[in-house]
Amino acid sequence: MQALTVRPGEADSAAVVDFADPDPGEGAVLVDGVALGVCGTDREIVAAEYGEAPPGEELLVLGHESLGRVREAPAGSGLQAGDLVAGIVRHPDPVPCRSCARGEWDMCRNGRFTEHGIKASHGFGREQWREAVGRVIKLDPSLGLRGVLLEPTSVVTKAWEHIDHICARGGTFVDRVLVTGAGPIGLLAAMLARDRGHEVTVLDHNDEGPKRALIEGLGATFHVGKVSELDEEVDILVEATGAAAVIVDALTAPRASGIVCLTGVSPQGQRVPVDIGGVNREIVLENNVVFGSVNANQRHYAAAAEALVAGDQDWLDALITRRVPLDRHDEGLERRSGDVKVVLEL
Repeated sequence: MQALTVRPGEADSAAVVDFADPDPGEGAVLVDGVALGVCGTDREIVAAEYGEAPPGEELLVLGHESLGRVREAPAGSGLQAGDLVAGIVRHPDPVPCRSCARGEWDMCRNGRFTEHGIKASHGFGREQWREAVGRVIKLDPSLGLRGVLLEPTSVVTKAWEHIDHICARGGTFVDRVLVTGAGPIGLLAAMLARDRGHEVTVLDHNDEGPKRALIEGLGATFHVGKVSELDEEVDILVEATGAAAVIVDALTAPRASGIVCLTGVSPQGQRVPVDIGGVNREIVLENNVVFGSVNANQRHYAAAAEALVAGDQDWLDALITRRVPLDRHDEGLERRSGDVKVVLEL
């Protein structure tokens, strides 16, 4: 079969190659790959910024945003041939740590987890893949290609779970949410904020492509510019750019008892001047909360699947701005003006 692979540590090594069929030891559920979402993580692995092949292997099959159809599943699994599914990215460590032992492997304490297409486990960028029954999420068949959005939706589902818990603890009343960054994570975070009935503003650095229409289609406000230019009070800020200058502004943007959730992963080496004492003083004296969130566990995937079915299907369709066949993967891995979510069709 064919698979999209990289040689970790070797820049620009992405290639479609003949690859061994998935080993039954990988899981009892055999899945025909349908599509693969492309994100910044994939591009960073291709650029050799990180990525780790399985032990003893030179190649890593790329791809963690999956969509497939079940070919074979064991009796009693709740799955049958033809079911639309996605695979969970992270597997708990084998020790396991206390978090992994409780099923909260997204919060692994010792770093021995593996991640499909990222760390020590082959990804979903292949014509067929296998997975254990408990690591496959069944999707409503009505989602079709929109099901490829499950993994990024699970990331923001987890982030909002944390935000909701913090709000409940502090008795925070949420009037307005600010999302910085109008990429897939930012837009899906805004969708979940609107689902909760919050007023939402989405900030981005440019007005290219369908961003404005997507944001306004949610009933949210679009702002092009800086956080500091906004004159409205913010209760919750979800940061989805990873840009150092935006993060610095975001840290002190919420009003008293506000929350900042950092979801954007920054490249190393970004330096901006900051009065860290002033930032610390404001966060402490206003009882604000700043936390980071990434990845997801089974609970978040299940909630994300429900959120996608409940969402505006035309709006979700519009998030997928390019569909590229696997044999033109180089085009799919390019960043192009106007892109939101690019999908490789397997």
